[in-house]
Amino acid sequence: MFSNQFMLSFSLFFSLSILILLAPNLLPPRHTSVPISPQDEIDDITLFNHALSFSGSPTSNSNKPSRFFHLSSRQKPIPKKIAFLFLTNTALHFAPLWNRFFLSQPTNLYNVYVHADPSVSLTHQYGVFRGRFIISKPTSRASPTLISATRRLLATALLHDPNNAYFALISQHCIPLHSFPYVYHSLFHSKTFDKSSQTELNVETPSYKSYIEILSDTPKHWKRYAARGRFTMLPEVPYEEFRAGSQFLTLTRRHAHMVVKDRALWRKFKVPCYREDECYPEEHYFPTLLSMKDPNGCTKYTLTRVNWTGSVNGHPYMYKPEQVTPQLIHLLRESNHSESYLFARKFSPDCLEPLMHMAKYVIFRD
Repeated sequence: MFSNQFMLSFSLFFSLSILILLAPNLLPPRHTSVPISPQDEIDDITLFNHALSFSGSPTSNSNKPSRFFHLSSRQKPIPKKIAFLFLTNTALHFAPLWNRFFLSQPTNLYNVYVHADPSVSLTHQYGVFRGRFIISKPTSRASPTLISATRRLLATALLHDPNNAYFALISQHCIPLHSFPYVYHSLFHSKTFDKSSQTELNVETPSYKSYIEILSDTPKHWKRYAARGRFTMLPEVPYEEFRAGSQFLTLTRRHAHMVVKDRALWRKFKVPCYREDECYPEEHYFPTLLSMKDPNGCTKYTLTRVNWTGSVNGHPYMYKPEQVTPQLIHLLRESNHSESYLFARKFSPDCLEPLMHMAKYVIFRD
């Protein structure tokens, strides 16, 4: 009698254990990331089509002057501009520092656009940020909403000003590491800024490149690829074409146009993930798309310095006020790929005061 009861209990326990182990494979997986709503998708497509129709088809030769720059001999050439795209879900902590970055610069050399999560109340709009907020949608980490927000910024900048030639994505935790004249000269005039191009012999390489990190051998690369399901990305994105990289990029107008125009890869990357800890769509969509479309037009590195030492839950190291020194600024500028990094993250909001104290004599002294 006792033996039968023991065997019955053991069988029930064993069966329950097996069921628990197999449940993830037997039951349909649960999506954890926030999906894109149908209305947001419709709104974005309308914006993207408008931007593409207005901006026309860029030439295949990167950032060389498009038809918008073709002027008669009597007219002065129109200078190219840098579009600074601020993506934030909090207050713009370093707006005063960025305002000083743009201070006294001709407004015909830059534009500023801000995508702020609608759930955040931004009561203070400093200087150049005043009136630069675009129509924005909710964003959340580990979801395709961050891709949509970036594409929204790119489309708005393409549509707003045909002279926008470079598009730099900035977060609320980013700071400039140089003055505006240094940044502008590095992107448009310096022949030595991009060290990787100095050894290239391909004469068909575009005169301007996009600065975007493109990696193919990151940790957990396969898990990130399969975050939506093992075969979800096929056939458009085979595993060998899947790339990773920083979401903070600086794109040429041709590549911005390419991103806004894309539909095929977006249909794959907008699918919500099953596991949040393996899902970082914004770190994969842009490098994968540009690596597949135009690898030779990209430097494969970013101009935004990030410290991943001691990262927590996928977040990079955050600098505190006591660490903000001239030595730190000079250290963050050092790059093996270019003459200098142009931007850096991640800084806590209370770093503003020490940064402002040394802005004139350190950060903006090139």
